[in-house]
Amino acid sequence: MKDVKKLTYTALLTAWVILIPIYFKGLQVQLPPFTATITAHVPIFIAMLLGPEAAVMVALGSALGFFISAPIVVAARALMHVVVALAGAYAIKKGMSFNKTLIITAPIHAILEALIVIPFGYTMYKVLIVVGIGTLLHHGVDAVISSVLVKSISKATRKDLVKELSAK
Repeated sequence: MKDVKKLTYTALLTAWVILIPIYFKGLQVQLPPFTATITAHVPIFIAMLLGPEAAVMVALGSALGFFISAPIVVAARALMHVVVALAGAYAIKKGMSFNKTLIITAPIHAILEALIVIPFGYTMYKVLIVVGIGTLLHHGVDAVISSVLVKSISKATRKDLVKELSAK
């Protein structure tokens, strides 16, 4: 039953991460080659709690969503989410807290997204400042949203469990 739940959560997070870049253009900040669709990383960050396989699948969904809806350079940046998700999922699996994981994956995320735009011919200013710093800031915003969401879900789940146990 645990595997079915995990698969269901992974599928829902993947659907969410594909839909965000397609339908939530209003949450997008654009400074080419950088774009930031606020909440785009949230499903990926949450999937890191489900383990490496789930995190990678959701991150691949993110890349798919951006391949469908954005220029190739943005989709290439989204493909870097796979490495970030994998690193974060392994950190959590090794016992690192969710919030600390979000902090340590931020520079990894920023560096990878900056590196992937180099072959597209952007200036070093755009690579380092616009994409690198932009990704770091975007990661931070989505990390805060993810942290609040995970904490809320955790509290709600504990309350439901307490109600269920006290009813018996």
